[in-house]
Amino acid sequence: MKTPLDALAQWGPIAWLKANAFAYPALEVAHIVGIALVFGTLWVVDLRLLGAMKRLPLPDLARSLLPWTLLGFALAALTGLTMFATRASDLIGNTAFIVKMLLLFAAATNAGILHSRGALDEHNSVTRVQALISLAIWLCVIGFGRWIAYV
Repeated sequence: MKTPLDALAQWGPIAWLKANAFAYPALEVAHIVGIALVFGTLWVVDLRLLGAMKRLPLPDLARSLLPWTLLGFALAALTGLTMFATRASDLIGNTAFIVKMLLLFAAATNAGILHSRGALDEHNSVTRVQALISLAIWLCVIGFGRWIAYV
């Protein structure tokens, strides 16, 4: 019996994507670029919160990198959802995929809590712990994302 997830994989644009020899690899490259933008910009801000690059004013650094972080997240989310649509039935039962999704939720929750507390303060121990948590979560997101193909 076909599920709605099976129907999604057979939808015209998704079927074309799966059949085209260059489209899916290009989508994967765009996904990696999105992840690199997210992780790269967050890495710099988190390291700054942990005491690195002290010559760079934290508020200016965070403000100037935020658009790039958001662009990367939008690109990674859009391409990730599209890749999910190509094999939704398989991925929904993939342990690495499920863990990655839970980690993305944890990353968003951590960021939401961090930013709800006000301006970033590199001298606040809670903020520094959250920066470490952020780095750990995003490294795990990347690791579990790669693991999806092998489980």
